[in-house]
Order: sequence, then structure tokens, then C-alpha cells
Amino acid sequence: MRIYAILIYIFLYAPILFIVGGSFNAGRQSMVWQGFSLEWYAKAFNNPLMMEALRTSVFIALATAFLSAIIGTLTALGLERVKGWLRSFFDALIYIAIMVPGIVIGISTLIAFVSVFDAVNPWLQTIWNIRLEMGAWAVIAAHVLFNIAVVALLVRARLQGMDRSLVEASEDLYATPLGTFRQVVLPLLAPAILAGFLLAFTFSFEDFIIAYFVAGPDVTLPIYIFSSIRRGVTPEINAVGTVVLLTSFALLVIAQLILQRGPKTSRG
Repeated sequence: MRIYAILIYIFLYAPILFIVGGSFNAGRQSMVWQGFSLEWYAKAFNNPLMMEALRTSVFIALATAFLSAIIGTLTALGLERVKGWLRSFFDALIYIAIMVPGIVIGISTLIAFVSVFDAVNPWLQTIWNIRLEMGAWAVIAAHVLFNIAVVALLVRARLQGMDRSLVEASEDLYATPLGTFRQVVLPLLAPAILAGFLLAFTFSFEDFIIAYFVAGPDVTLPIYIFSSIRRGVTPEINAVGTVVLLTSFALLVIAQLILQRGPKTSRG
């Protein structure tokens, strides 16, 4: 069983190691080793098109994480007050939102936006002389759709493990509902909300499938990488992939550490 486990891990992580190793290759062919060099990292960060795609991806990811954290938290708080079959129904909808393949979300979002644009644009052009088109805001809307479910699940898990006596004590001390939420509930939920924010940022930043359908003229970093590898994989692409990989890994580790330390902090 140990041998099988080792082989599985090699199968999973060997391609990633090739990408990381190829980013330090001094030659122009990533698969032909010609010495150690960091020049491709410098070239990648001096590439104006790549930097513009990076800024677009960061903007989309930050906006997605911010909106998902707010709406997902409100969703979790609202579902705590729902009971019976209605709660089971909404729970199923949340899980379905996570399980739906990205290509389905991308196609359905594209069709929905195109249908809305066809109906609304004639009126907008007549009244205000503006026209709605695909772009970064469409990617944000599509990413928020499934990231809300991620945040809602994390916050609900935190709510279920929260000490209710603290809320009751706050009410016994004549705190208003808003004061109880601000001074008791929100600090207890903060680790889960922050972890959800980081996960939503990660999922949005590295997404390619959904963004490919609805990004329009705006180019995200995954779309730029996909367009570049059509001309061949160079160490520059490996360098960008390594940076994205390490960033995503770091955010996931931070989110996991926050979730693990959250309960201890609240009890202390």
C-alpha cells in the first residue's frame, strides 16, 4: 500500500515539479535544461501584457472575494433561522452550486448575459447612449455565484460550533441585536469569514474556464497563459505558473491555519 501511495503522489505532483523546475532553466526550451537562471522571472514581470493580465486577475479576485464574503456570510446567517424541509432544500442548492462543473457555469452565465443584453441594450442606447458588454464585471458576477456557496458553508460550520451562551449572555446584559452581532457574533465568525475570503480569492484568481466564456475583451492571467502556450511552452510561462502555484498554495495554507486556530481563539 505504501508503494501504491507513493506512486499516486508521484503521478499527482511530478507535472508540477516539472513546471517549477523548468522556470529556472536558462534556455528557451523548458524541457531542455541549459543551466540555472532567474532571468525568466524578470522577463515575466517586465512583460506589460502579462502585468496587465495580472492586474485584471487581482482586481477580479479581490472584488469576488469581497462580495462573496459579505453575501455568503449573510446567507449563512439567514439559513440558521430556516427550519424543516425548506432548510434542506436551500442546503441542497448550496451544495449543487459547488458541484456544478465550471464549464456549465460559464456557458449558462454567457447565455444569461447575452439574453439580458439583447433585451436591455436597445433601451439603454436610446435613453443614455450606453451599451452593456462582457468584461471583468461579468467574470466577477459569475465567480461570485459559486464562491458564495463556499463562504456560506464555512460560516455555517462556524455557527454550528459557536457557544450560544455568549449570545444569551449578551442579550441578558440588554445589548441590542445589532450590538450582539457586532461585539459577539461577528468576532466569533471572523476566522471563517476571512478563510472564506481567501478561498474565494484563490478560486477566482486561478479560474480559466468561466472567465474564458464571459471575460470579453478583458484578459485575465489564466487566459493570457492559455493564449501564450499555443506558441509553445517557454520558461517564462513556467515562471508565471510557479508564482501562481505558490500564491494559491500559500493562501490555502493560511485559510486552513485560520480555520484551525479560530475555535481556540474564541474560547480563550
